[in-house]
Amino acid sequence: MEYFGVLSLIPAIIVLVLAILTRRPLESLIAGSVVGLVMIDPSNALVNFTLLAQKTITDQTIGWIFIVCGLMGSLIILLLRTGAALAFSISISKHAKNRRVALLSTWVLGLLIFIDDYLNALAVGTTMRRLTDKYKVSREMLSYVVDSTAAPICILLPISTWAVFFVALLESNEIVGKGQGMLLYIEAIPYMFYAWAAIILVPLVSSGLFPIIGPMKKAEQLAAEGKSHYQLIDAAETPPEVIGAAEKVNIWSFLIPMISLIGISWYNDINVLIGVVCSVAISVVLFGFQGVMKWSELFDAVIDGIRLMIPALAIILASFMLKDVGEQMNLSKFVIDTVKPLMTAELLPVITFIVIALVAFTTAAFWGVLALSVPIILPLAQQMGTPLPVVIGAMMSAAAFGSHACFYSDSTVLAAQASEVGVMEHALSQLPYVLISALIATMAWLLMAYI
Repeated sequence: MEYFGVLSLIPAIIVLVLAILTRRPLESLIAGSVVGLVMIDPSNALVNFTLLAQKTITDQTIGWIFIVCGLMGSLIILLLRTGAALAFSISISKHAKNRRVALLSTWVLGLLIFIDDYLNALAVGTTMRRLTDKYKVSREMLSYVVDSTAAPICILLPISTWAVFFVALLESNEIVGKGQGMLLYIEAIPYMFYAWAAIILVPLVSSGLFPIIGPMKKAEQLAAEGKSHYQLIDAAETPPEVIGAAEKVNIWSFLIPMISLIGISWYNDINVLIGVVCSVAISVVLFGFQGVMKWSELFDAVIDGIRLMIPALAIILASFMLKDVGEQMNLSKFVIDTVKPLMTAELLPVITFIVIALVAFTTAAFWGVLALSVPIILPLAQQMGTPLPVVIGAMMSAAAFGSHACFYSDSTVLAAQASEVGVMEHALSQLPYVLISALIATMAWLLMAYI
């Protein structure tokens, strides 16, 4: 594998610049991958691009994401067309009397759906969109709240897909013995400063205790004036057939599919794939026997839901291709090797956070970066005498930052999809708050180093 040094940053820089200038993340990701492949092997770049696309789309992880997200789309459409989401929204709106309570309700719902960040982003955004529209909350603000309770809340709770994955890394790399990984992970939770900061900042912004800044300020002004592009698109009344269906359902018609999704996933060792398959099946049977829709219409809704997710899945596929290009160019190794001489026992956590966060942000390979970093960073921490829980807190925070901040990360794309707002509009409007949370986290580790 060739070592490109500082040149390995070029594809990621191209993606970021193009994404900001064009607001088109899919094309930007493809451009970055093409440039990287040209740098690796100019004469075979086109052939390698097609091979990379084939390799990526047949990857086991991509297959898992496609099935899970596709069926999540099916569940969303079922809940929307049967009026179940509308019934839930109406029930919540009885208690949410203003904009502040609507946003805080969205935040609380995000905290409750902690099993997986995909599930969180899709379920919360879709469910709360109607309510936040009612109080003229911008879609950008909604997607910020949704995204801030996706990866950040998942890393703070040990019964989530993120925690299960990292515990497996700890034990497979023999950092701890078999069965001891979860105990070490729980010890690290208080030191996951970025996740704590990101989650706490949301209610402060929602309640007006922290100012609305950057692109979010303009988005909120347009929404308050009824001029938001996204809310104008959705300005039409709810279709009569949905209102008619909503009269046959109640809040339990929404809760039963959601509880089955979370409960079955948890029962099967946090396996969201089994959970979503069962939840879609339960929803079809439930609504079919309730007579909410015809059986044929329910099955059509399942297919339409998968179609709904195609644009988001295309971006995720392209981001995995870029990640592979970065691996071929040894991007992560370059960054880690560059900063390794700067590491001391006291500064190891903060440097770990900054480095992994930058790599995760540029590559959108959060779990991949963690898998690469564990066998390098944690043995180094043991040699230096730096407490492992503190370093693990920094590593998990960095991965959550990457998932939260990256313009083309899966959770960013899915939060925008569920909130029905453009990916770049969501990413740029939430970026100031993401950076503020990262700054707070960095200061916390610096204080630990020097106090």
